[in-house]
Amino acid sequence: PVIGITVDAQQPSSKLQCAPAYVQAVMRGGGLPFLLTHETALIDDYLRFCDGFLFTGGDDPAMEAFGEPTHPAANLTAPQRQAFELALLAALDNAPKKPVLGICMGMQLMALTHEGKLNQHLPDTLGQAAACHAGNNHHAVRWTKAWRDSQWGDKASFATDAMVVSSHHQAILDAGRLTVLAMAADGVIEAVVDLHRQYYVGVQWHPERGGTAGDAFWFTALAKAAADARGSTAAGPPRP
Repeated sequence: PVIGITVDAQQPSSKLQCAPAYVQAVMRGGGLPFLLTHETALIDDYLRFCDGFLFTGGDDPAMEAFGEPTHPAANLTAPQRQAFELALLAALDNAPKKPVLGICMGMQLMALTHEGKLNQHLPDTLGQAAACHAGNNHHAVRWTKAWRDSQWGDKASFATDAMVVSSHHQAILDAGRLTVLAMAADGVIEAVVDLHRQYYVGVQWHPERGGTAGDAFWFTALAKAAADARGSTAAGPPRP
């Protein structure tokens, strides 16, 4: 299955880039990575060509698009990236069978486009405890009842708390129409899902940076859902 991967844009050069870890994680999960440039005019073509989508991590979104001022501590993502990803998420709402995985900023955009709210600077509310979420630190997440009741709840590797790798200073404050799958001990929302779609999942941490079976699970599940969505469970080359 072909997995479309969002990419970053350096500022001010607008040079596109993608961390190799995302590409490698998709490959190990059984998907064929396809990097998405920021031309919104190509979104319909991307939807036809790609079987699933990965919204990667990045800098902070400009919050004026969601009716509130941007925090002074924000390090803004490139405006063309934000505009493209919001347009792609809107298009995917009209293609609910297309699987979607969001990581870090990707998860935050998923929640914001589903009436969620963002804590724009964790140190404002968590103080020194916010440091456990920054700098590729490891910390535990606890699965909610929604996880245990979900299609993945019988996974033995997720029966107890999981250790994850985080690097962020913003987090979802309210998941909106999405359902919370996991939380940190300090109350930070760590994973969300749309239970009405086959695979629409966001995680606040960075599974592409971890090396556990639990980290790999998300990419394997994305590839499987993408293959199922196109009517085959076998991975293969892109369609002509």
